Amino acid sequence: MSSPSFLSSSTAFLFLVLLSLGSCHVSHGAQQAKTYIVHMAKSQMPSSYDLHSLWYDSSLRSVSESAQLLYTYTNAIHGFSTRLTPEEADSLMTQPGVISVLPEHRYELHTTRSPLFLGLDEHTADLFPETGASSDVVVGVLDTGVWPESKSFSDKGFGPIPSTWKGGCETGTNFTASLCNRKLIGARFFARGYEATMGPVDESKESRSPRDDDGHGTHTSSTAAGSFVQEASLLGFANGTARGMNPRARVAVYKVCWLGGCFSSDILAAIDQAIEDNVNVLSMSLGGGMSDYYRDGVAIGAFAAMEKGIFVSCSAGNAGPTSFSLSNVAPWITTVGAGTLDRDFPALAILGNGKNFSGVSLFKGDALPPGKLLPFIYAGNASNATNGNLCMTGTLIPEKVKGKIVMCDRGVNARVQKGDVVKAAGGVGMILANTAANGEELVADAHMLPATTVGEKAGDIIRHYVLTDPNPTASVLIQGTVVNVQPSPVVAAFSSRGPNSITPNILKPDLIAPGVNILAAWTSAAGPTGLPSDPRRVEFNIISGTSMSCPHVSGLAALLKSAHPEWSPAAIRSALMTTAYRSYKDGKPILDIATGKPSTPFDHGAGYVSPTIATNPGLIYDLTTVDYLGFLCALNYTPSQIRSVSRRNFTCDSTKTYSIADLNYPSFAVNVDGSGAYKYTRTVTSVGGAGSYSVKVTSESTAVKISVVPAVLNFKEVNEKKSYTVTFTVDSSKASGSNSFGSIEWSDGKHVVASPVAVTWT
Repeated sequence: MSSPSFLSSSTAFLFLVLLSLGSCHVSHGAQQAKTYIVHMAKSQMPSSYDLHSLWYDSSLRSVSESAQLLYTYTNAIHGFSTRLTPEEADSLMTQPGVISVLPEHRYELHTTRSPLFLGLDEHTADLFPETGASSDVVVGVLDTGVWPESKSFSDKGFGPIPSTWKGGCETGTNFTASLCNRKLIGARFFARGYEATMGPVDESKESRSPRDDDGHGTHTSSTAAGSFVQEASLLGFANGTARGMNPRARVAVYKVCWLGGCFSSDILAAIDQAIEDNVNVLSMSLGGGMSDYYRDGVAIGAFAAMEKGIFVSCSAGNAGPTSFSLSNVAPWITTVGAGTLDRDFPALAILGNGKNFSGVSLFKGDALPPGKLLPFIYAGNASNATNGNLCMTGTLIPEKVKGKIVMCDRGVNARVQKGDVVKAAGGVGMILANTAANGEELVADAHMLPATTVGEKAGDIIRHYVLTDPNPTASVLIQGTVVNVQPSPVVAAFSSRGPNSITPNILKPDLIAPGVNILAAWTSAAGPTGLPSDPRRVEFNIISGTSMSCPHVSGLAALLKSAHPEWSPAAIRSALMTTAYRSYKDGKPILDIATGKPSTPFDHGAGYVSPTIATNPGLIYDLTTVDYLGFLCALNYTPSQIRSVSRRNFTCDSTKTYSIADLNYPSFAVNVDGSGAYKYTRTVTSVGGAGSYSVKVTSESTAVKISVVPAVLNFKEVNEKKSYTVTFTVDSSKASGSNSFGSIEWSDGKHVVASPVAVTWT
C-alpha cells in the first residue's frame, strides 16, 4: 500500500495503523458483503415511478431484501451506492437500466512564503479584482474537514454570501451551523460509505461532523483560500503573514476522509453535493491507485463537475521518484505535482571529528548544551531487532540510548515517530538519515526532541563515523528560518512522476506548485506531529506533499476565475500550464532533487506555476464536453463505459476516426510504436486580442524532428480561433523505454505560449 499523500509524518503513521486495524472490522455475519457503486441509465426509468430514488430502491430490492441505499446520486453520476455480496452484485447487473456495478475504492490523503515566491503580493491587486467577482468565487475542498475557529477563516471585510450559493453547514459532533460565516460558507460531512465498511465513526477519536481532528483539511483549505493572518508561524518558524492563494474567495469544506481512509461512495456523494451547492473550484488532495476512467470515482465525479464549469484540481501523488506513479490522470482533471520554495529550516548535525552537516528541523524547545558534544550511537547498535536502525516503536534498548544522540535511518514508520521513540528510550537528540529512496530531499518536521534530517550522502558519512569511531560524539544545532535558498524551486523527490500509465498520449502531471515545507492553518485537536504523545497545540503547521501543491493550484484557479469569469476549466488550466516556467532566471533548467539533474516534463509537466503571467496568457487551448467524449471514443470505450463516465447515452460516430492525438491539450506526449511520423492537431483561441504568433520548436535529440504548419498564426480579434498541425518524425530504432523531450512555443513578442513535448519509445 502506498503512503498517504501528505508527508507530515505521524498522521500518515496513524492513518496506516488505523487502516490496517479498520479493515478487520466487518463481522463474519456480513461476510463477502461490500460496497458497490451502481450506475443507472436515468432515461430508462419506467413511467410507473415518480422518482429515480424509488426506481433505484426497487431495483435493489429485486436482488436483496436487506440491502439499503447508502446514497443516491443526481449530479456526479446517476445511480446509487449500497452493500451487496458479489453474487447479488452480479444479479443486479442483469436488471433493466443498470449500466455498471463497480466495487467501491478506498482513497488516501496525498500529504508561508508561497504567495510571495509565486509573485502574489500587495502590488498584484490590479491583476486580480479585490472585490465583487473575486469574493464570489467558491472553492470546495474534499478532505478531513475544517477547524472553523482558525483565523484563516475569518470573514472580516467580507460582504454577503453570494446569491448563487446553494450550500449550507451541517451540525454534528463538536460542530454547529453557526460556526460557518461569510468566509467559510459551507461545511458538510459524508460518512455512510466509511461506516458501512468500517463500522460507526468512533466519536471518542474523531468528530462525526465537518470538524477536522486531523489537520490535513484545515491546511489544504487555508492554502487555497485562507484569509490574511499576520504574525503566523509554526513555533516561530516561517514567521510572517499567512494567506491563501485567493484570500478573497469563499470556502466550502466536504469532509470525506476519516481515520480509516476516504471511500469512493462518500467522495462521489460529496462531489454530487458540491455541484448542487454551486462551487466554482473543487480541490481534492487524495488518490488511490490507477484504474480506467469508467472505474475511477474521482474521475467520474470530476467529469460531471467539469461539465458544470467547475475547475477540478487533484494531487499527483507522493510515490515519486518512481516512474508511472501518478494518480488522478484524467484529462479533465488538473494534476498537480510538487516543488520547493526558496525557504528552508537548517539544522546542523555536528560530529566529534570536527565535521558538520546541514540538515533541516522544526524543533522548538530546550536546546542541547551549546558547544558540548554528547555520546552518539547508531540505532542499529542500540537494538536487538533486525530493523533496529529504523527506530520503530519498542526496538531501542534504553540502557544503550539514555543521554545520547541517536542516529536513525529513514523508512517504514513516520519520521516524527522515530524521534518520539528515541525520546521515550531516554535519548536526548536524533540525527535522521535519508536512504536511497529519498536521496537529498530534506523535509522538515516539528520533532519532539532536538533532531535534524540529513540527505543520503551526509547520512552515509555520519553512519560511517558513528560505526567506526571508538568514542563517537555529536550534537544538533537548530538554526531557524532562512529564505532566498538557491537553486529554487526544485522538483520534490516524493512528487509522483509520469509517464501516464492510463493514457500515455496525455502528458501528466500538468504542472508543479509549492508542496514542500508549506505553512498553513492547523487543527487544535492534534499537535504538529499528529502523534498522540504530542501535547503541543499550534495555529499553523508546516507539512509537505502533493496534498499541499494541489490547493495552491486550486486557489490560483479561483483567482483566474475571478479575473476571467467566462473562462472554462480547460481555459484556466491552459493559462496556468502555458505560462509555467521550466528554467531559472539564468536559463538553466529546473532541477530534480531526486537526481540532482535537470527535471523533465514527466517530473514537472508544463513547469512551475507562475500565476501573475497566467492572467494574460495570450492564447489558450480550450476543451468542451464534446471534445472529451471524442477522447473516450478514441480510447475505444463501449457505450456503457462512456455512459458510466459521462451520464449520457452517447454513441461514437462509426464514420469518424477518433484520435487521442487530437485532444486539444496544452502539452504533447508521443508514444513511438514503430512508424516514423505522428501527427497532432491543436486549436488555440486568442484571449489577448489581435497579434501575429510565430512558432519556435526545440528538441533535445536528433532522433525527434518537430515541424509545425502553419509556422505563423495571425489573429485579428479576441476569441478568434486558429488551428495548426504538429508532425513528430522520429527515429523508430531507439531502444524501448527511451525518452526524449522538447517544447513548442508560440510568441507574438509579448506573450510566450509554451507546451512541453515528451516522446517515449515503447
